[in-house]
Amino acid sequence: MIWEELTSYELGQVDKRTPVVLPIAAIEQHGPHLPLATDRIIGEYFCGQLSEQLPDKVLVLPAISVGCSEHHLDFPGSLSITHETMLNHITDIFNAVKLHGFTNFLLFNSHGGNLGIGQVFVEKFGHRNQDVNIHMISWWKVVADKLNQVVEGGFGSTGHAGEFETSLMMLIRPDLVRTDKIEEGYPNPTADWAKQDMLQAPKVGHFKTFKELTKKGTFGNPTLASVEKGEQISKIVIHQCLAVIKDIYSS
Repeated sequence: MIWEELTSYELGQVDKRTPVVLPIAAIEQHGPHLPLATDRIIGEYFCGQLSEQLPDKVLVLPAISVGCSEHHLDFPGSLSITHETMLNHITDIFNAVKLHGFTNFLLFNSHGGNLGIGQVFVEKFGHRNQDVNIHMISWWKVVADKLNQVVEGGFGSTGHAGEFETSLMMLIRPDLVRTDKIEEGYPNPTADWAKQDMLQAPKVGHFKTFKELTKKGTFGNPTLASVEKGEQISKIVIHQCLAVIKDIYSS
């Protein structure tokens, strides 16, 4: 079910155990070959699939499109809000959802820059509202073990606008993929403690803007992307997320 497509009366009849899902995303550069809305498009696609496959057991809220993307602001078109604004925005939305009697909340995240503040929300809101259940899924983390088996380019190939995001966009919105602009992006740094990609965090936390890492904004290897790989990734992610939703509903 899509929250904003229901009437007020219809929403009032929805089982209050139904997990209410809030997609959180970003509007930011994704190299020369993917659109600024890549994270939002991917997140809304996954949430739409969950709604279609569990039409009476999930309720999807309107997405928060602009997220925490200060590290991308050197690139034209990138937008960002502060962590404080993001925290308040999510909190205000779920406070309203709680007023309507719902008890199971789920953040569905499609942007790495939202990870920190998303976890802060889970801990703060959960502590202050112990009569509800609050969860967060980041689509690439919930099935990292299985997605590691899909990577062709090895460690570092899935960083940003790389092998995975490009494959998903080829599946979801091929009309927005500039295939003639696809080229391999910035590789991982040589220091072992600093190496990272979408599926593996660095051993030591550190900060760099994307402009410091790569002049073109791509981190990984999108030349290995394909529609077929997008379909494979999609099936893996949706299968696991459906299992999570069912568990939350029945808990």
